[in-house]
Amino acid sequence: MSIEMTLQRAPDRPAQPSDVEIAARRDPRAEPTVVRIALITLAIGFLSVFVVLPLVVVFVEAFGKGISAYLSALADPDAWSAIRLTLGVAAVSVGTNLVFGLAAAWAIAKFDFPGKTVLITLIDLPFSVSPVISGLVFVLLFGAQGFFGPWLQSHGLQILFAFPGIALATVFVTFPFVARALIPLMQEQGTQEEEAAISLGASGLQTFFRVTLPNIKWGVLYGVLLCNARAMGEFGAVSVVSGHIRGETNTMPLLVEILYNEYQMVASFAIASLLAMLALITLVAKTILERNIDEDLPHDH
Repeated sequence: MSIEMTLQRAPDRPAQPSDVEIAARRDPRAEPTVVRIALITLAIGFLSVFVVLPLVVVFVEAFGKGISAYLSALADPDAWSAIRLTLGVAAVSVGTNLVFGLAAAWAIAKFDFPGKTVLITLIDLPFSVSPVISGLVFVLLFGAQGFFGPWLQSHGLQILFAFPGIALATVFVTFPFVARALIPLMQEQGTQEEEAAISLGASGLQTFFRVTLPNIKWGVLYGVLLCNARAMGEFGAVSVVSGHIRGETNTMPLLVEILYNEYQMVASFAIASLLAMLALITLVAKTILERNIDEDLPHDH
């Protein structure tokens, strides 16, 4: 009788969840309050010390002697020369890498061809090579004792210690940015729209400008933004090939170092504040563009 009653009551008893099921149901974010506070404090403290505090110091030192001293430092001929050179090098780098990035991303994302993996690896090469090493490579190629040096001297052409050498070094360290911003975006979008356009009689250029480019416009702007920021802030490679000729081959980062070593603090931090402003603008624009890129990606419904 007791056995029958046990069998009859057994289904009425709720099954007890196992430890594994309890762990699975637990919200992974439901950490103890002390742990959450400690992690948030650590993150905010790290950002404050290594990001916010240096930016504050730059602007405090730049305006330490008043706005007139700040503007006077920026109006110095050497400062204007460095600003013009930096803008010119950035324009050349962005334009060159925009063309290369579009071509490379289109080829990698839309076609299969021998050496595709090698091309992707080479695009990532500047990320793994020190900028100083890349600058030394250009010295070995275009220096007076370099591979092309004698030929360049015989034809009166100067690459190193001039604008061409600075532009070449900057192009090398920045060329992955546009391509790397576009490759995953174009791969995610696929080739259906391009194939449809071609089947309707559109040419290759028409397909690119009317179908492909509108779909990747935010990715292009994102890559250009990162490329421009890196080009203006590049120091290592440019330092090797520039020759540090004052008023001629000093970019803004190089001039900051020179002025700081000469104890011209206001002038040094004034130029540095321009680079800091560029970094802040880049950060805001990067956040906006990332949101637009997410909207360009196809979503499953």
